[in-house]
Amino acid sequence: MTFLGIDHVSKRYGTVLALDGVSLGVSLGVAAGSRTAIVGPSGSGKTTLLRLIAGFEAPDTGRIVLDGELLADGAAAMPAFRRGVGVVMQDGALFPHLDVAENIGFGLPGNLRGQAARIAELLGMVGLPIAMASRRPDALSGGQQQRVALARALARKPRLMLLDEPFSALDTGLRAATRKAVATLLADAGIATILVTHDQTEALSFADQVAVMGGGRLLQVGAPRELYLRPLTPMIASFLGEAIILPATLADGVADCALGPVAVDDARRQGAADILLRPEQVSLAAPTPGAALAQVLDCDFAGPACAVTLRLQSGETVALRQPGIAAPDIGATVAIMVHGTAHAFAAGD
Repeated sequence: MTFLGIDHVSKRYGTVLALDGVSLGVSLGVAAGSRTAIVGPSGSGKTTLLRLIAGFEAPDTGRIVLDGELLADGAAAMPAFRRGVGVVMQDGALFPHLDVAENIGFGLPGNLRGQAARIAELLGMVGLPIAMASRRPDALSGGQQQRVALARALARKPRLMLLDEPFSALDTGLRAATRKAVATLLADAGIATILVTHDQTEALSFADQVAVMGGGRLLQVGAPRELYLRPLTPMIASFLGEAIILPATLADGVADCALGPVAVDDARRQGAADILLRPEQVSLAAPTPGAALAQVLDCDFAGPACAVTLRLQSGETVALRQPGIAAPDIGATVAIMVHGTAHAFAAGD
C-alpha cells in the first residue's frame, strides 16, 4: 500500500515551471517505513517537490496524500505544522542562541519534566551523550549538529521524514558514517524517509527506491540496482555514475561493438542500438590473440585506483577506473575484458 502518494503535481514560479505534472507518466509512491532518494541535476525540481510535501508551499495543481490523509489538492493545502512531517535541511538550521536541549525541545508539548525525559531519549536515539545537552551549536562538530537537527525533527514523532542534502557539508568519512547511522535509526523507528541529494552514490546506498528527476518531471523510479544497471536512457545512465555508452548491432543476445562481441540483457532485441557498460565491468589484461585491443592514452594514478583513458581500435575513447596496483603504462597496448552483460537501451532513447 502506498503511504505517500503524489498525483500530477505542478508548481510554477513566475515564468519558471519548477514541477511539470509529477507522477504523469512515471509514478512515485512511497511505502510505509521505506527510504526513497530523489536525485537530479540542479533545477530539476527536487527541493520544490520536498517543500510541497512538507507544506512550506502549495502546488498549483495536483494532489498529495499521506497515509490516506489529503495534504494538498491544488492550492488548498493543509498547514505544515499539522502534517506530522519532519524536515532536516542541509545546514541543520539549529537555533544558535539555544543549547542542544532547547533546540531539541523547541515546540515539544508537555511539562518540563516530560520534555527532559524525551530529550534524553532522543539524544540516545541519535547517538549523542546527555552531557551534550547544555552545549551550544557552535561547540558541536558538523556531524553532531546534524544529529541534533535529526533529534529535533524526531521529537514530534513524525509520520514522514524529509532530508534535504543533510550530509553535503560533512567531510567524506564523517558523511558516510553519519548517513549510515541516520539510515539505521530511521529504519529502526519505522519512519518513511525521502532524501534529496546531488550525490548519486549516497542515493544508491541510502535508499530502497531511487527517483531520477529532470525538467520538473520524474524520469525513472525503481530499486537502486535496477536504475544503475538498467536505466531507461543514456542521460539517466550517465547521471547515476560513470558510464561507457557505445553504438552496437544486436543479434541473438549479443552486441557487436567496438569492444568485440558482448552479451546483452535483452535477447529479443535486434538491429542497431546503444549499449551501456559500467566501468567496473571492464578490466585490462595483456594482449592475446582475438582479444579487443586498445592503447592507453592516459593513466591518472590515485593510490587504490587509477583513471585510465583508452583509444579503441575503432578510434573511440573510453574512460575506465581500474585498481591502482594494476595501473598500465601510458602508450601500452592492452586487451579489454568485459564481465557480465551490457544493457541495451530501448530504440529512440
